[in-house]
Amino acid sequence: MILVALFAISTVDAQVRFGAKAGLNIAKAEFNKDAFKSDNITGFHVGPTIEAMFGKGGLGIDLALLYSQKGFDSDNDKVKNSYLEVPVNLKFKLGMPLVNPYFSVGPYVGFRVSGDKRWDVGVKEDIKAKSFSAGLNFAVGAELFNKLQLGLNYGWGLTDNYGTFDGNDLDSYTGKAHTWSVSAAFFF
Repeated sequence: MILVALFAISTVDAQVRFGAKAGLNIAKAEFNKDAFKSDNITGFHVGPTIEAMFGKGGLGIDLALLYSQKGFDSDNDKVKNSYLEVPVNLKFKLGMPLVNPYFSVGPYVGFRVSGDKRWDVGVKEDIKAKSFSAGLNFAVGAELFNKLQLGLNYGWGLTDNYGTFDGNDLDSYTGKAHTWSVSAAFFF
């Protein structure tokens, strides 16, 4: 997908900008069993970003490489992992002069780079973290003075990030990450 995006950028009249993005994550894992409840945990995200807007219209691509913290809180333990995430979003800007609203949607993939692999959270087995995650992003925001973008993002996890992962046990727990993020991106 990244190669297709780069090819599209090079073949179309695109305005390409580079920047830095940082913000706050409010993450939680939704588990498939009601017997185990998780609460929100806060973390952060930071990393470089690229935006390519095509032609005169408001359509473009937003790509980033983010160091991002996610996890969940339970009664027994706080679970926090760090990921290298690559979101690739299709972005639409409304084209207003000083304050330009935008909407974006697209997939992300994440690779766990730090944090414990296993926790005792009060279920019959330890919860384990997987090393790969994927999901969809939905974002709204506004660009100020063609330099600063402020946004609200919802990351809907599609893969199981956590679980007991015992294939023979029908009572196994699995959990998907759901993350709200508030971010600021500054373009050079």
